[in-house]
Amino acid sequence: MITTDSKHIKREKLLDQGVSLLMAQGYHGTGLKAILDSVQIPKGSFYHYFENKEAFGAEVIAHYIAPFITQLEGHLQNNEGDALSAMTFYFDELIRLTKQTEFKGGCLLGNLMGEIGDTSEVCQLALKSAVADYRDLLERGLFQAQRQGTVRGDKTAKRMADLLVDGWQGALLRMKIEQSIEPLERCCDDLLHDYFKVNYRR
Repeated sequence: MITTDSKHIKREKLLDQGVSLLMAQGYHGTGLKAILDSVQIPKGSFYHYFENKEAFGAEVIAHYIAPFITQLEGHLQNNEGDALSAMTFYFDELIRLTKQTEFKGGCLLGNLMGEIGDTSEVCQLALKSAVADYRDLLERGLFQAQRQGTVRGDKTAKRMADLLVDGWQGALLRMKIEQSIEPLERCCDDLLHDYFKVNYRR
């Protein structure tokens, strides 16, 4: 019999390994056996934790985005009256981390959007939810910056947050093929340091 604590710990380990393996091998390239072997759980036990592989994939997506949201929330809650600088610092941290990992992986959300975004309804809904949660937090930060007078007010915070998400995802894909952080730096420079700022001029 699996205790509640033991089940939770093993479930978290499965999700951690799911993030690592799906990032490295993709959804279709990762079999259940590889996931289970990595945490030494018998194949039959998988269904104690998840209904099927699609449900597992959806849970991995939510598990992956959670620390990014927590990290960004922390910066926005301690922004000392400067939400734009807090967001800039957050993305600078991501760029430094990406460089340390030698440009491998990119973003699991972006990877899965391209691989199964239109073939798995369960994972598609999970991806939409993760992107929406992330976008909403960026929107909140940009709205704070608008109220603080550092971000332009002629565009809605929502529209700018969508542009930032889309630009960042595209920059991550270019980063992978160019093996350089320059696309990420350009994205942040062009948006956070220029286009979004209150003194932007066409």
